[in-house]
Amino acid sequence: TCALPISRPSNSYPMTTLSSPAASTPDGQRWAWLPRQGTWKYHLLLLSLGIFVLGPLGGVTASYMNFSLGFFVGGQVLAGLLGSVVTLGYGAEGKHGANFIQTSAASVAGLSAMGVLIQAMVWMGMPQPPVWQLMLYMLCIGMLGAGVGMLYTPILVDKLQLPYPSGFAVANILRALTDPVLLRRSVAKLGTGIGAGLLGGIAAAKLPFMAAIELSTSTLGAGLLVGARIGIPALVAGLTGWALIPYFISIGWLHEGDPARKIMFLIALGTIMGAAIIDLSLIFWQAWQRLTGRTPAPAQSQEAWKRVDTRRVFSWVAFWAVAVVCTGHFVLGQPVGYLVFAVLLVFLFAMVNGISQGISDSNPISSAFVVSVVMMAALGLKDPTIGLMAGTVLLVSVSVAGDMQQDRSTGARLGTSRTLQFRYQVAGIVVGAIVAVGFAKLFMAAYPVLLLDQTVMKAGEQPAEWSAAMTYKFVGVLRSLTDDKPYQRTAIWVGVGIGFAVELARKLLKRNAGYQRFVASGKGGFATDFVLDAVLLPSPYAWSFGGFVNLNTSAWFAIGGVISSAVNSLPKAKPQPGDAVVPEDMSNTSLIGGGLIAGDALAALGLGIVGLLGTVLAGG
Repeated sequence: TCALPISRPSNSYPMTTLSSPAASTPDGQRWAWLPRQGTWKYHLLLLSLGIFVLGPLGGVTASYMNFSLGFFVGGQVLAGLLGSVVTLGYGAEGKHGANFIQTSAASVAGLSAMGVLIQAMVWMGMPQPPVWQLMLYMLCIGMLGAGVGMLYTPILVDKLQLPYPSGFAVANILRALTDPVLLRRSVAKLGTGIGAGLLGGIAAAKLPFMAAIELSTSTLGAGLLVGARIGIPALVAGLTGWALIPYFISIGWLHEGDPARKIMFLIALGTIMGAAIIDLSLIFWQAWQRLTGRTPAPAQSQEAWKRVDTRRVFSWVAFWAVAVVCTGHFVLGQPVGYLVFAVLLVFLFAMVNGISQGISDSNPISSAFVVSVVMMAALGLKDPTIGLMAGTVLLVSVSVAGDMQQDRSTGARLGTSRTLQFRYQVAGIVVGAIVAVGFAKLFMAAYPVLLLDQTVMKAGEQPAEWSAAMTYKFVGVLRSLTDDKPYQRTAIWVGVGIGFAVELARKLLKRNAGYQRFVASGKGGFATDFVLDAVLLPSPYAWSFGGFVNLNTSAWFAIGGVISSAVNSLPKAKPQPGDAVVPEDMSNTSLIGGGLIAGDALAALGLGIVGLLGTVLAGG
């Protein structure tokens, strides 16, 4: 197997489905006035709610957060939580409908946040193409990202079985809210988590003390879902970066006062790439062995929900890859060479970022943009406009592909049809490409301060309510094209070397029969294996998260992981006769962790709407 050698709460899929004893119809539907499941009216209802109601609601929040803060909360959890209210009337099977709503709404919300690319054009004084051209370009890139995401689902979701914390949280929420048996067993824990996440999210935004310690209840919740062997390595990476700040300054990689992650994110991306070389090589080697008949192919899954026509997926990816290049060249006038290079990078970063998101719930899309520009600079790129247009391919497609994997991880736990999920996502991308440009134009027209280039402002001139950190990062790296920084590429290669060496060492050690016997021999072996996994030789995938975020954020992730592992290691009460059987991944820590993520998302939604209304009432 090539499954990642990390410990986490059990999350094998698909999970047991419990039917509702209170169903009013043979198929479990409670409310007769709802359209029957599977009919065109049923899909029209779900699609309309996803792309016209919940999607734009999450989209305006994501746009506001990206313009004001420089990051945004994905729409999966919110859309799943709100969508389950609608599909409650379908009984236990309503979880699939809520998953469909979540899939389409998350695509709209995720693309809506990409309006910062237009803001970057304004800051750099670039001529803006007509609106229809931008929409067409975003549409083609989004479709490419959806196809690549579907292409990688068998590897990331099925083969590696990554946790995908937000996808895990949504699955728990949908199962609990649509099945009375599960609801009775989990409502207190899930409700406690949501309440704590909501209060924590508001406190982190409003209380100076909480802001100072960078409280993130969603990050704490993600730690509860993945365990200590993933949480602690992130803290180890954060502490390593903090300790190396003086050295980085001495060699010119950082300046005095710079945060460690300004260079560590490049090293972190490199470590994922290095480790992925090992894992992908093993996967391709196994595929080659089967093709040549040296090893028997595994029995094909008979689960109907998992079946996807692979030939159609490949054709889809090929068509939209060509469409991206043609649109970028013939419509927007960009050179073919860099567009082709950007499309090729999509296949790399959709895998790299997908693994990062699957482990830590963090999809470093802005880092993918930055690294792609750095790599194009190594090929001789000097024009910021070309860099922005080619980097857009990475930013949008990797974001969409990450959403795809989150949604498929939820669907895998629920047994939801992947083909139907794909169709819902495509519909969301169509609407998302339109509203992304629309929201960007709306915000910048309503708030002229967003048009001001903050990279040339002094500290006292920065608008406090519109920091636009993501745009700031994009413009900074694009302007560096005229001032090449070779050390950035060196940092990436250092990370690749570290990730490759560490993952190779882990693979060799973990497969050694003597080491396996030692680990199984007792507490001493278990403790040694834990220390090796968490501190001495941690998974590069888990370690990398600490390079993307501040030290305090890594600490919250690690705290959640430690709590989860400690609680799940306690002796469990024996089930009593008559107890309902629940899916094995709906543990107490996973329910509370999922609730924390959902509560934090609700807090972000509420704060975003309040902040936007406050700005409107204040006259911008």
